[in-house]
Amino acid sequence: MKTEIVMNRREAIKKTALLMGAAVSSSAILGVLNGCTPKPGIDWIPTFFTEDQAILITQVAEIIIPKTETPGATDVGVPGFIEQIIKETYTKEKSDLFLQGLGEFDLTANERMGKSFIQLDPEDQQSFTIEIHNAAIAEKADQRPFILVMKELTMLGFFISEVGATQVLQYKEVPGEYKGCISLEEAGGRQWA
Repeated sequence: MKTEIVMNRREAIKKTALLMGAAVSSSAILGVLNGCTPKPGIDWIPTFFTEDQAILITQVAEIIIPKTETPGATDVGVPGFIEQIIKETYTKEKSDLFLQGLGEFDLTANERMGKSFIQLDPEDQQSFTIEIHNAAIAEKADQRPFILVMKELTMLGFFISEVGATQVLQYKEVPGEYKGCISLEEAGGRQWA
């Protein structure tokens, strides 16, 4: 005796879609999980920097502008912005200087602290970065030291982001009038974006 299974068209389409979706989504999920996953410590996929360089850039950027009551540098994508600037706007000579400075920064950390910068605990990373920053400001070098370039790029990336321009700086799309020389308090307590 045969048992007939009666299925209407709508139910057949649903079951086919479910079956196809499971086949496609499992392979897609597997590809995503095995493919382009960032190394722990970064939330972006570097295309110019090595993974260790990207982690170092991310950690230094977060030291320069940490997350407080407002998002930090990494929250607004500053490390990826820095990579894009170095990769797309710097000359070969200038990008090589940046990479050389990055390498020297890490080498100095290794010599002074006994570990690579990215292997240091956050407190040691911060104290080392502050020490290098203060030394760079104190000395007058022919070339701008890596840490000062890094600080400049971090601040640029942060303050041109939507968060930096609207949550940290004052922002009005079209200010009503121009007041050239007023006190900070009269301007609302914050600089204009």
